[in-house]
Amino acid sequence: QVQLVESGGGLVQAGGSLRLSCVASGRTIAMYNMGWFRQPPGKEREFVASIRWSGDRVYYVDSVKGRFTISRDNAMNTVYLQMNSLKPEDTAVYYCNGPVVNDKPGDYWGQGTQVTVSS
Repeated sequence: QVQLVESGGGLVQAGGSLRLSCVASGRTIAMYNMGWFRQPPGKEREFVASIRWSGDRVYYVDSVKGRFTISRDNAMNTVYLQMNSLKPEDTAVYYCNGPVVNDKPGDYWGQGTQVTVSS
């Protein structure tokens, strides 16, 4: 069983940056493709980004390409999401997840971290 704990969310002005972290415990995630999903207010949860277990392939939803960067440190059992040039429409609860298959979530979810972008 894998436990995921996200951190790094908060309130930021449009154009600002945040870095989310997801620390895994219980077992190693080194062989899992991992990802980030988000749920905006009143909307369904959606795929944001994923990274292959080896770190050599990354995928993004079109709306965040060029602004967000997903990365991982397998030695630290941690996945990151660097978010730059934030927009009000990025406001959502962000969730870490794995193992991700294409843009589909796996069984393991964190509790989520709130990101609020003010205009």
